[in-house]
Amino acid sequence: MSTTLAPTATAAVALTHVTKTHPNGVRALDDVTVEVPRGSFLAVMGPSGSGKSTLLQVAAGLDTPTSGEVLLDGAGIGGLDETRRTELRRDRIGFVFQAYNLLPALTVGENITLPLRLAGKPLDREWVQYLVDRVGLGDRLDHRPTELSGGQQQRAAIARALVAGPAVVFADEPTGALDLHSAAEVLGLLRALVDDLGQTVVLVTHDPAAAARADRALVMADGRVVDTLERPAAADLAGRLVALREG
Repeated sequence: MSTTLAPTATAAVALTHVTKTHPNGVRALDDVTVEVPRGSFLAVMGPSGSGKSTLLQVAAGLDTPTSGEVLLDGAGIGGLDETRRTELRRDRIGFVFQAYNLLPALTVGENITLPLRLAGKPLDREWVQYLVDRVGLGDRLDHRPTELSGGQQQRAAIARALVAGPAVVFADEPTGALDLHSAAEVLGLLRALVDDLGQTVVLVTHDPAAAARADRALVMADGRVVDTLERPAAADLAGRLVALREG
């Protein structure tokens, strides 16, 4: 019997029995099955080496699994060559990284609209203006990234991730370089994007308080999903991580 997940109207991302084994024999993912419904906010947590970053890379088409299947926006990506995977990432995925990854030679406005220019897509000025207003950078568009605070740079990165209308936004430790106030602002913005726009967000984080913003949290250890918490509380997540580290 095939284990392939049929494309559904509810799944933005689906991994079915995914295993990733590195050339040195280390199994970074071990038979992982996860489905992320459209318009939901999923957090992925775990100790260092648990496989959470590999899960993001495989789900986003940045890496290929050794076995199993990955569906993104209803389309299987396992059989795509690198050119097609690059196009899929460009068209259907938004990325937010800890280090912002804004281009210092471009203005904030140019950074935000860069994905559209790279894809040769027309600029929807109303949508761009909505995003700029939503992230609170309307008076910073002509500035260079170095003229912004860390929180402002991350908000610009979120607007850039959204500008092409992705099926899912993958956020990899997006608050790791921020102070508590800026981190709370960024997490509140991600939560609002899900609630107000129906955006799908997958957040990889080591921070229980960040993961507690999600609808559901996966806890990983040794390449496996060992726990799933619905509407997770930060205290419960912190306790689970402590137990894994001490176990």
